[in-house]
Amino acid sequence: MFRRLRSDIQCILDRDPAARSTWEVVTCYPGLHAIWLHRPAHWCWQHGLKWPGRFISNFSRWLTGIEIHPGAVIGERVFFDHAMGVVVGETAVIGDGCTIYQGVTLGGTSLYKGAKRHPTLGRDVVVSAGAKVLGGFEVGDGAKIGSNAVVIKPVPAGATAVGIPARIIPSRSGASADVTEPQPARSFTAYGITQEDDPLSQAMRGLIDNASSQERQIALLWEAIEKLARTAPQAGGCVPGDAARCEQFEAERLNALVGK
Repeated sequence: MFRRLRSDIQCILDRDPAARSTWEVVTCYPGLHAIWLHRPAHWCWQHGLKWPGRFISNFSRWLTGIEIHPGAVIGERVFFDHAMGVVVGETAVIGDGCTIYQGVTLGGTSLYKGAKRHPTLGRDVVVSAGAKVLGGFEVGDGAKIGSNAVVIKPVPAGATAVGIPARIIPSRSGASADVTEPQPARSFTAYGITQEDDPLSQAMRGLIDNASSQERQIALLWEAIEKLARTAPQAGGCVPGDAARCEQFEAERLNALVGK
């Protein structure tokens, strides 16, 4: 028991640079208090003491602002960072080493009692502020859920999910959710932030680059036709007056508008 308590405290010291001491973590971190109160609530729930379990859960909600159903399963080294307004449903499972920020909902979309209605988070998942993960599916190990994303389908291990509804960005290595350029190894990324989290902007940049390339090819074709027309006078006038013989597509300006 004491080993697990020390692990709960140490994971906060490792992931939150604002945590200065063990005493501060124990006395001032509602996410830690919510975890500690959930354990007796879950024990009561598992042993048929439904009302005491719900009462402890409700007291924890009043004390910390974090609502965890006593039926939810929470692994070790889970950190609720800030976490005001977090809601964790009855059949949710949170794996070891997960980090969950404020305003997150692990909710259900089914009304059938006894069914698996809430998500299962694998190990070391980061769920950023305001995200909603809705449904009885799995979020793979090491995945990241972007801020305010609405996730309604499974997320593969190591992938990043962003947007409404969430779009999946696969991991380049297949083993980590870090989709940025190679960086020194890091054990944790706050708020699950990466440099290329918006697949729509990536798609737009691809379309812009493709359009710019095609305009370049068309300009070269017109130049070649014009040269051929000079060498064959009988073919004179074959180049239309409005032919685009130089590039006009403002790819750099459009890419700047799309952003990084």
